Order: sequence, then structure tokens, then C-alpha cells
Amino acid sequence: MFQDITLEKWRLHKQAHTVTTIDVRSPSEFKLATIPGSINIPLFDDEERAEVGTIYKQVSVEAAKQRGLEIVSAKLPAFIKRFSEIPGEKTVFCWRGGMRSKTSATVVSLMGIQASRLIGGYRSYRQWVVGQLETMNYNPKAVVLQGNTGCGKTDILRRLKEKGHAVIDLEGMAGHRGSIFGGIGLEPNNQKMFEGLLVEELLATQNAAFFAVEAESKRVGKAVIPDFLMSKKETGIAIMIELPVQARVEQILKDYEPWKNNEACLQAFQRIKSRIHTPIAHEIQSCLEAEKYAAAVEMMLVYYYDPKYSFSQGQYELEKNYLVKVQTVDEAFDQVEEILLHA
Repeated sequence: MFQDITLEKWRLHKQAHTVTTIDVRSPSEFKLATIPGSINIPLFDDEERAEVGTIYKQVSVEAAKQRGLEIVSAKLPAFIKRFSEIPGEKTVFCWRGGMRSKTSATVVSLMGIQASRLIGGYRSYRQWVVGQLETMNYNPKAVVLQGNTGCGKTDILRRLKEKGHAVIDLEGMAGHRGSIFGGIGLEPNNQKMFEGLLVEELLATQNAAFFAVEAESKRVGKAVIPDFLMSKKETGIAIMIELPVQARVEQILKDYEPWKNNEACLQAFQRIKSRIHTPIAHEIQSCLEAEKYAAAVEMMLVYYYDPKYSFSQGQYELEKNYLVKVQTVDEAFDQVEEILLHA
């Protein structure tokens, strides 16, 4: 028979990398927000969940259970097969540790597959995340990467993390690049998912002396950054990165790949078109329509993003502790890492 496991004990197993966490909720629930790192093996799909829920509300609890049993029975072979393909320990959860996770843990255990059930389900994890954000004392000092659009800040963060430095990639957690075009080609996370990812990363880096982070506004896509992290950024070490316009254009094309999302780029441009001098705006749109992306990006940098960034920088009296003025993102990375190593 399966065992119930507390959130605290499950976290110990997770930190030791000895457990696979399985979300047995419907695909839409999983997509909305889940425990970071978990995989989705749904007991019911979205339509089945809606059907059982309707019977529960309009007929009776027993009728809903009966219909649920009929649905689950038909899919048991495939459900159990997916569990059997996952090695090692397994912990299942649903919304609040109720019937779906209990049923899942029971049927796989009967087939000789050991799986524990997370007490309280996703709801208990979510309560833990909120509590962590309210009480966390995060010690590392922020090293904040600043610079005009396209100077490779996100790329530098990625490389720093690959080399073992503490990094808080807010845009990566939000699933948004933080601009009008920021959501193109990405799947944005809501606040719940963002906070779950953020707490896990904060805990993983809390013993570092410094953490690298990109200069961001309070909101990134759908996500809002906690006040304590904003305060960290405002009192940390600032690194201003300066690259030539052409290098920034190349970096933006590499990051966004606009040729894969031409229509989305055109739609996003309509949101800023009125803020650009009319003849230039028409020229940018013509370039986008003709898929002359390098020219369009360069004009947007020169006539929109760079003036906008200069204005926003003027609103704050931030001391720029370091200036990294280079020709390429590779050179910028080398200098930023050198600063981090000797800060």
C-alpha cells in the first residue's frame, strides 16, 4: 500500500534527487501552475474532469465516483505503463491530496510500483511558497546587469549559470523577455508558477556571496517581482554593459528569431507604432512586412528603445559601479565574470 509523505520529507528527497514528482491533475491545471520539476500523468483529461465535476455538483457524490471509476478503469493499462517507465521513487499529488492522488497511488501500488502521496497536494506546496516569500532572509548581494536592449544580458546570465555562478533569471522564470515583443515565441508563466520557480532558485543560491540578475521593472510579463528582491537590486553592484548597435541587432535576431513569428512581431509593433515619429514608424513596418528584420530592429533601437532606456535611467540615482564597454557579447561575458569573481 502507498504511504503519505509530508511536504518537509518530500523536499528532503527532492533535494537529494531521489524522487520523481508526478502531477496527476488535468493538463490544463498542470499548465496553469505546478510544482517545478514535476511531470504530468493525468488521471483525467480536461473533458473528463469537467464531466465528473458536473455530475458531482448536479447529481451526487456517489454518481461522480461511479463515473470516475468507469473512466479510470478504461485507461488503467496506459496509466500504469507510464508510471512503470519512471525509475526510482515517485511521489504523486493532485490539488489538495484528495481522491485523484489517492486513487493514483493506490492503483500503481497494487501493480507493485511504489509511489507515495504528497499530503495536502499542490495547495500545501503553494502555501509553503507564499510563506517562504514572506519570511525568507536572502543573504547574497545582487550584481545587477544593466544596459540597452540587445546587449546580451540574458545570454550572459545563462552562461554564468552554466559555469556555476548564482543567477536569478527573472525573465526565464516569467517566460517573458520584459518588452513589448517579450512574449513572442515563449510560454508565459503566471504569478503562482513564477513564485514557485523563484523560491526554488532563491533557496538553491542562498549561500552564495553574490547573485547575478538583470535590471528589470517590478513586472515582467504576467509576473510581479517581490519587494525584497527589488530592494536587493537597488542596493547591489551595478554593471553597465555597452555594445555597438550592430552587435545588439545581431543579438536580438539571435534571441527572438523574428522570421519564425512574423505576424506576432507585426502585431506587437502596432502597440508602440504611435510612439515613434510617423515616417520612421512606417519604414519599420515596411521592413517587418518585407522580412528585413535587421533594418527594422536597428531603427527600433535607435528611435524607440535607446531613448526610452535613457529616460528611464534618468529617473534613478543609481551609481554604476562598473562600466563594461566592449564590441561583442563574448567580451562582455568575460568582463562580467571577472567582476563577479573579484567583487
